[in-house]
Amino acid sequence: MDIKKIKTIGELKKNGYQTISVKEELRKNMIEFLRRGKNPFEGIIGYDDTVIPELQTAVLSRHNIILLGLRGQAKSRVARLFINLLDEYVPIIEGSEINDDPFNPISKYAKDILNEFGDNTKIEWLHRSERFTEKLATPDVTVADLIGDVDPIKAASLKLPYSDERVIHFGLIPRSHRGIFVINELPDLQGRIQVALFNILQENDIQIRGFKIRLPLDIQFIFTANPEDYTNRGSIVTPLKDRIDSQILTHYPKSVFISKIITEQEAQLTKEQKEKIIVPDLLKQIIEQIAFEARESEYVDAKSGVSARLTISAFENLVSFAERRRIVNNENQATARISDLVGVIPAITGKIELVYEGEQEGPAKVAQILIGKAIKTVFEQYFPNPEQIKKKQTHNPYAQTVNWFSKGNTVDLLTSMSEKEYSSKLRAIPGLQKIVDEFQPDADESLTLLFMEFIIYGLAEFSMLSKFKLENGIQFRDMLSSMFNNRPDEDFEGDEDSDFFR
Repeated sequence: MDIKKIKTIGELKKNGYQTISVKEELRKNMIEFLRRGKNPFEGIIGYDDTVIPELQTAVLSRHNIILLGLRGQAKSRVARLFINLLDEYVPIIEGSEINDDPFNPISKYAKDILNEFGDNTKIEWLHRSERFTEKLATPDVTVADLIGDVDPIKAASLKLPYSDERVIHFGLIPRSHRGIFVINELPDLQGRIQVALFNILQENDIQIRGFKIRLPLDIQFIFTANPEDYTNRGSIVTPLKDRIDSQILTHYPKSVFISKIITEQEAQLTKEQKEKIIVPDLLKQIIEQIAFEARESEYVDAKSGVSARLTISAFENLVSFAERRRIVNNENQATARISDLVGVIPAITGKIELVYEGEQEGPAKVAQILIGKAIKTVFEQYFPNPEQIKKKQTHNPYAQTVNWFSKGNTVDLLTSMSEKEYSSKLRAIPGLQKIVDEFQPDADESLTLLFMEFIIYGLAEFSMLSKFKLENGIQFRDMLSSMFNNRPDEDFEGDEDSDFFR
């Protein structure tokens, strides 16, 4: 039967419909999800063994929840997915401002209507999407916004005294009755506003001005907070924190593999970009490694965190940088290159908070350092560590290439080079092809070129070669000759936008 065809309380009773509290509703549906082996938090990756089991436990315990974690850890997204645990439709008394339960009305309006019409009282069906309310906590939020206040205009238009309950204008929380209410960034809420939440959490009750009314609200509360907010912008007052039943800690992806899946899921690429721009797995690894390096960097404020949005934006920029080159060179398809990583710098600089040492270096320079470290870390997953080879004095696969540069040869890798020029430049360097053939024998033509470029960048990061910024690219040289032969205008040590990835 289509329950939406039920139009009155009498019909609701005949059909044996029973209402339950929102926490019981969430618990009931969570049990059903668990029995079927399904996940109501679909799209949340990397929390399968940590956060999600704790969320499931909190729902089964009928708890109000606070999600505590650094920025970019999907706290808000998790909170929004709680909507999947609500019934598709629930009945309310028609015209009710606060979603009155037909069998348990709490507002004066609903009680009066029920007394007048009895079983003929009309009902309407509220979809789950209308039972979710989200509020970003800001310093200007007032008690009236959240709970309510006297409405002088309503009092005047209805010719009612201020002592009449009907002059109350209900805030967001009463209007979320029988639903989910989310407050993001809870510490940003002023202390006195947090105090106003005490009674709601403890007694499911609200107080507005001097009215002697009791509204036993039925709400699932979910809060989010950043631990850093406790010291930077505000704090959660202790009595309120004590009344939040379950505190669940979120975290960043624990591996590059998980991080890569998240980035690919969240990146907003056009159909044309997906079809015409190829991003090899090597570059995806480097993009993710940048965030891991940033979270460990002495230049970046660890307490502030490094959002997952950094890698998502960086990936989008990488694709767009390669796309721009494809369009400029009038090519049908393009493969992203190591040199395209210069295009991700703007995505990094706006998403990291620097400590004093980082501020001294400058955001662009720090971004270049992070990219360089990421290249160095990933390099060892594909090729032998040049430093270890030097220490052990074993066969050096890089010797031919390094010797070629030591004879005064240089290579300019420009960001706008066509595929033909790119291939010609790399294949002119002795020894590169041999290294790829030895350690990555399954690489196809396109991937072989990328690995050849990667080796050049890797050797520079391991101080086997040096690299310098050109107008629109990078020049690679021998390390020793660069140290002795630099002209004053080529020494970029003090220039934060020079030496691209160092």
